[in-house]
Amino acid sequence: MQKKILLFTLTLLMAGSLQLNAQHANKDSTYKKYFVGSTFLMLGNLIPNDRNPPHFIQFNVGYRITPNDVVFLELKRSRFAYPLGIPWGKSFDAPGENYPGHIRQNVIGLAYNRFWWKGLYTGVHAMNAFQRYYDEGNKKITKGFTLFMTYRLGYQVKIFRNRFFIEPSIGLTHWPIKTNTPQSFEEKESKWPDYFGFEPGLHFGYNF
Repeated sequence: MQKKILLFTLTLLMAGSLQLNAQHANKDSTYKKYFVGSTFLMLGNLIPNDRNPPHFIQFNVGYRITPNDVVFLELKRSRFAYPLGIPWGKSFDAPGENYPGHIRQNVIGLAYNRFWWKGLYTGVHAMNAFQRYYDEGNKKITKGFTLFMTYRLGYQVKIFRNRFFIEPSIGLTHWPIKTNTPQSFEEKESKWPDYFGFEPGLHFGYNF
């Protein structure tokens, strides 16, 4: 699933690079202070026969402190059955690498983007994930908490006179805090690092 999403992301990133400047300026009559949005990665929910369906939902709401400084709240819900540290390659979502069950999580995150040149930006996301662990019979085992930190490089493309925008990006995520992981899940995770690189992002939003 993620490979298909990455290919889709990179295609739109190349298309976006052909657009006009995406960053706001005070002199721009289309400048907007607030926005709401989400991510095109939710399309991963539509992949048929996925052995690791994400059940992924995301909603963002943000405020532009200045034309170059942006903060926003991220609300997410997802499900995953494989250790998140498995890198791109033959082991990614491969049979036998999955947990003896799955994890469902609700995430409340705070993010900051800094725009440097035209639409080019860097961002940092701090995401608090409240997790529930389930066994293979879909019975809840326990609850846990993970702090995810993501660092992104991206480009914002504004469309329809800045009424909407698209932000393709690439990121690195690691999880410095992780609590109450069941032993059977920890055994699977211990084979892999506590970070994941080259993570695609494809946010979109509505400015107002």
